[in-house]
Amino acid sequence: MTSAQQAGTSQAGTPGSGATRHDDGAWRTAPYPALVVDDRDTVRRANDAAEALFAGTCAGRPLAEVAPDWLLRAHRERPGDAVRGSVGDRTFEAHPSRTDDGSGVVWWFVDDTDQVLARRALRLERERTAFLTQASNRLLSSLNLDRCMDATAQLAAEHLADAALVVAPASGHRLPAVECVRGGSPVRSLQTADPHEVPGLGEALQGFPPVPSRWIDPAAAPGWVVPEGFGEVGSIVVTPLPGHGVPAGALILLRRTGGAGAFSEEEEVFARLFASRAGAAMSAARLYAEQSAITETLMRELLPPVLRQVAGMEFAGGYRPSQDTERVGGDFYDVHPAAVEGEASLAVLGDVCGKGLDAAVLTGKIRNTLHALLPMADDHQRVIDLLNGALLNSHHARFATLVLASAVREQECVRLRLSSAGHPAPLLVRIDGTVEETATSGTLVGAMPRVPTRTVEAVLGPGESCVLYTDGITEARGGPLGDAMFGEDRLKAALAECAGMPAEAVVERIQMLASQWVGGGRHDDMAVLVISAPKADRRREGAYSAGSEPSYEIARSPVIPRTRGRLST
Repeated sequence: MTSAQQAGTSQAGTPGSGATRHDDGAWRTAPYPALVVDDRDTVRRANDAAEALFAGTCAGRPLAEVAPDWLLRAHRERPGDAVRGSVGDRTFEAHPSRTDDGSGVVWWFVDDTDQVLARRALRLERERTAFLTQASNRLLSSLNLDRCMDATAQLAAEHLADAALVVAPASGHRLPAVECVRGGSPVRSLQTADPHEVPGLGEALQGFPPVPSRWIDPAAAPGWVVPEGFGEVGSIVVTPLPGHGVPAGALILLRRTGGAGAFSEEEEVFARLFASRAGAAMSAARLYAEQSAITETLMRELLPPVLRQVAGMEFAGGYRPSQDTERVGGDFYDVHPAAVEGEASLAVLGDVCGKGLDAAVLTGKIRNTLHALLPMADDHQRVIDLLNGALLNSHHARFATLVLASAVREQECVRLRLSSAGHPAPLLVRIDGTVEETATSGTLVGAMPRVPTRTVEAVLGPGESCVLYTDGITEARGGPLGDAMFGEDRLKAALAECAGMPAEAVVERIQMLASQWVGGGRHDDMAVLVISAPKADRRREGAYSAGSEPSYEIARSPVIPRTRGRLST
């Protein structure tokens, strides 16, 4: 028994207990409503608070006539513990205790409304917090804008309204929208409509505060806002979807007539909390899509080109960045076909100090600079000097090594001019398997004011190749013990087995061996570029690419004498 019950019982006594007038006065004025009900469900006594609570209560009246059903059932079941129920718009906890003579029950009533409302509010807040957490996790699990809009519409329809419409900022003269009805799936559309047809929508799309739902006439909602077969709209909420500096869109919530009723002010506030999370997720997804598009555009310019036959010569290249998660790095190659038939085409292979995106940025600058210097490509030293000056004047402190190779087709052979600027010398693979190292040498670019370079010439006969490579291949560590360098000797031995192979086959062979050597270990960027003179039988079959050069008969081509292994400086 509670202290209030004990006090009330000690002061008031029970029917037939001989209570004094003083006790009767205390009973009547007790702050808690109290009823004495006998075992025949008849009210025997009621204090003033009980008479005020239960209209028409007086001694001798049946309990069923003055009390709610829950109290009557509890009295008949003779509970030992307190029971709870409502009286009007209030909630009470009723505590029973037997009278002294055992002929009835004294019911003391404690107003529990505030505690019930507090518990209900706490439970609702916990449910809403759990929903917002779930919504945030689902919305942020994808950086795809379409999926983010779908999730926003579906979550809003399931938890906030009977239907929801997510409207993105206008794309041209159309509004991208996603609608969803509770229990249904999101439906995307492009609406050719004026957002100002819906009160508050135009402002919401611009990021202005929402218009209260009581200001919006549901009957004025245009047809494109209401899902097909939805029925009569009873209430509308329009709230912005805030983004990162720029509004992400707007959220429209709909309720049917005769359902849960109009949106309350508390529900509108909660809808704005959800909208803030949805807007942040949509804004992040849109920003990611924009950055991805920009990155893809810039990356396309940084990636090595796809090589093909040029002017009767075979060009093939391969590139592997230092990390599998990256697409670009510090190694690069390019082939610039001659502008005039009969002139030399320029091939470039280089290695920028560093790895990853920072090195790739400088790679792009070098490639663009070399492209601008093509009119003077015949003078390798001049090209390297100008490139060196451009790098010295840059804000970065990186340097690079590279090889320039001018190649021109002369009947069935390919004549080369090779210049190295601090880079490993190119290797020549003869038809009999001999591998020769060219004598070109020079100073790396971007580090010192002068970069003297030694240029050499070489001739490739049919089926022979010139291999340009970066030190990422020769310095690749791996092998049986896991820490041995691949080295130049292994590279030359591998190239000796590639005698007579097409350029693409040589590249694939080198890449395969290097990959097997490093296994899953770390490595530097690796690049290789191969220039080959096609075999006579391949030219006879017309192996030139479309538009590069028409094939011709070998019988009509005079043979150019060549001296194997001779390099002129």
